[in-house]
Amino acid sequence: MPGPRAPVEPRASGERRPLLERRPRGPRRWWRAAAAAVLLVEMLERAAFFGVAGNLVLYLNSADFHWAGEQASRAALVFLGASYLLAPVGGWLADVYLGRHRAIALSLLLYLAASGLLAATAFPDGRSSFCGEMLSLPLGPACPSPGCPHTSPAPYCAPILYAVLLLLALAASSVRSNLTSFGADQVMDLGRHANRRFFNWFYWSINVGAVLSLLVLAFIQQNINFLLGYSIIVGCVGLAFFIFLFATPSFITKPPTGSQVSSMLKLALQNRCPRRWRRHSARDPPGAQLLPDQRSPQPGPSPQEDIANFQVLVKILPVLVTLVPYWMVYFQMQSTYVLQGLHLQIPNIFPDYPANRSAALRAQGGGYKIPEAWLLLANVVVLLILVPVKDHLLDPLLLRCKLLPSALQKMALGMFFGFTSVIVAGVLEMERLEYISHNQTVSQQIGQNTYYAAPLSIWWQTPQYLLIGISEIFASIPGLEFAYSEAPRSMQGAMMGIFFCLSGVGSLLGSSLVALLSLPGGWLHCPEDFGNINKCRMDLYFFLLAGIQAATALLYIGIAGRYERVAQGPASQSCPRRGSG
Repeated sequence: MPGPRAPVEPRASGERRPLLERRPRGPRRWWRAAAAAVLLVEMLERAAFFGVAGNLVLYLNSADFHWAGEQASRAALVFLGASYLLAPVGGWLADVYLGRHRAIALSLLLYLAASGLLAATAFPDGRSSFCGEMLSLPLGPACPSPGCPHTSPAPYCAPILYAVLLLLALAASSVRSNLTSFGADQVMDLGRHANRRFFNWFYWSINVGAVLSLLVLAFIQQNINFLLGYSIIVGCVGLAFFIFLFATPSFITKPPTGSQVSSMLKLALQNRCPRRWRRHSARDPPGAQLLPDQRSPQPGPSPQEDIANFQVLVKILPVLVTLVPYWMVYFQMQSTYVLQGLHLQIPNIFPDYPANRSAALRAQGGGYKIPEAWLLLANVVVLLILVPVKDHLLDPLLLRCKLLPSALQKMALGMFFGFTSVIVAGVLEMERLEYISHNQTVSQQIGQNTYYAAPLSIWWQTPQYLLIGISEIFASIPGLEFAYSEAPRSMQGAMMGIFFCLSGVGSLLGSSLVALLSLPGGWLHCPEDFGNINKCRMDLYFFLLAGIQAATALLYIGIAGRYERVAQGPASQSCPRRGSG
């Protein structure tokens, strides 16, 4: 039985509170339970997401599938890119048809089904049922003779795995685009302080989920088996779905109120193709071409506000588009950085004492290997430590000294740290290949697979992970701040979707670059070294990314400088901005 209707209440930007809104009966004493349920669901969903993304390259490169290194990296980049690129789809469906509560519930159900399919590919009977049988092609060292075959076989089970990964990406992106604002709805009546506290805890829930996933799931997947690891992911998603449904009576839910995306597309079509639009409108029944606010007093901005919002969008988009090469660099952390780490010497977790070694440890070659995905923790730890330090110490100090940079200036600094990270990765790869060229390799067993690595410790990768974590503080977080604060209030949700969508574009462009360089003659084309990357030139790939990032950073500095000059002009004096610094 729905609760009482909330009155229509005008807001500062012209928006109105939805005409229909379900609230828990009685006093608002349920907000803690509602907010806690949202935070638990987010933590479990992020644990599941990182459980898939963290070791996806290792899974596809394993003896179960025998994907080449570049094929596995490309699949990881496609999955990560799609999980961001599809974010506007889930938000649009929630705004226009489903509402956020129903969209989240259906997304979690899709998440559960897709993660179950992924787990089914992790045991032999499931693989043979979905994919058929695979020809045996073991991992091995670089081919010593020039007469070796130079064509990579088609990746085994690729259509099924890509379909499963895209379903997972769609579900994860829909949860990402709706759960944040749905959680904020639960505390919206408690004031801005409660809102800030919720977002702080929401951010920490994301990182707690990532830490638990990388510590526990990555270890299980690498050292025990992927079936158990992926089964735990199914359990996490199932528990998140149960918690969300169980907490439904305590939630504030709102009906769909329409999407700004449709209005923006109509305005763009009117501006670009006015004649075609007039012919199309002439065929419509009377009133069909009117915007929703012209037909009836439904919630949403007026046509004049739509035009103003479109003009703001045209100004903001060039700034956000120049961040795309940064995202190309950022997502290497979960693709080519992982592949590089598998070919560095990975130490054992437990000491190699004969008296302390069980049969399982002896089978592992002296102990469980440190999961390569654990290096992703360097990025998470940097965020958990430096964000509070920056917020409580560094920013107030710079503010007192009048040296606090704007969000746009911070984003430029983030690009510099991303550039430095990929340069460090390229230098490390050059050193690794130097050992390989002198036939100095070590054979190491990771799970059921053998990799031929350089005698360089994997800990040499720590600086590049730390640098990419620092870059996220200065590029990603201020980027969200800029997109949110500069957007009109009625477009803040749409702008978040655009921001995440462009992040996905960066990942997919990185995947396309890997595919291009994997063609015959490319730096990443090394089929004679199937299963390893010792005959590839991944160092040149890293340096190419650094060059793209540097060139785009120069373009970004020009665009951002022009944006700030315009914002400080007469328009900003007559219409004060919300701070973006």
